Amino acid sequence: MGKKDKHKSGKKNKKNQNRISELQQSEYNHQSSNHREGHETELKPGMEKVYEPIKINDKIYEKELIRLQVELVKLQEWIKYKNLKVAIIFEGRDAAGKGGTIKRIIENLNPRICRIVALGIPTEKEKTQWYFQRYAAHLPSAGEMVIFDRSWYNRATVERVMGFCTEDEYWEFLRSCPRFEAMLIRSGIILIKYWFSVSDKEQEKRFQDRIDDPTKRWKISQMDLKSREKWTEYSKAKDEMFAYTDTKLSPWFVVEADSKKAARLNCIHHLLTMIPYEDLTPEPIILPPKKIDKGYVRPPKTEQSFVPAVYETE
Repeated sequence: MGKKDKHKSGKKNKKNQNRISELQQSEYNHQSSNHREGHETELKPGMEKVYEPIKINDKIYEKELIRLQVELVKLQEWIKYKNLKVAIIFEGRDAAGKGGTIKRIIENLNPRICRIVALGIPTEKEKTQWYFQRYAAHLPSAGEMVIFDRSWYNRATVERVMGFCTEDEYWEFLRSCPRFEAMLIRSGIILIKYWFSVSDKEQEKRFQDRIDDPTKRWKISQMDLKSREKWTEYSKAKDEMFAYTDTKLSPWFVVEADSKKAARLNCIHHLLTMIPYEDLTPEPIILPPKKIDKGYVRPPKTEQSFVPAVYETE
């Protein structure tokens, strides 16, 4: 490297270091730690440590999933009863299993209480707004649980890696994000953040599965293929994002996701420990006898349009 190149590189590194110094001087306690290597997170009420993982097969998986889904319904009723405001963020690489886990979480829940937010590319108008504005519009009201299938962290990952934001926009995000989340938490929102961690080998396998399956082919895009080419850049972006947004007030929780089924169970189990709740399941009711109106006559079927009976049970 020539003297000029070294000088330019030095100036660039110094500029980045200055930006990092500004971030480090904030009142928030940022942590840059590798969760894969046993990161210790201060336990919140309702959390518990699991020391010996349960070995699962398909039968155990289905049984545990049903059990956990019953608990999710109880949690849902508690959120409604207590007027809690819950926001859950799901982030991770493409094909990490975020969508599959979300699907199992909401499968038996009331869509009026639990809803999913999966925003697309911002419009030209949204690009001129405060960055967090379009996400803030979807935050939970009292008695709601909102699941963000990707979130404001797009700026720190895909936008950073693909060059969809400027350097200034990126560093402003890292500076603002902890404060934004602290504001949400102070306002009474329970914020839970999950990062689904998948290996490059497993991601490649899942991409190929999507290509081979016509019903899943829509899940893979040219952007997914480009992101795969930038695996290391994504890793660096994720590490830097954790360094400044994995705070004591709003920590990240990493879900090891190479096993889809284990990841789903682990994530749901953990979610249930994050919000202490009570069982408000009502007692079974007795259906009253049906009252028959003898004066009612149903119109002839010939006057109605029916769906063709292409199938019928045996």
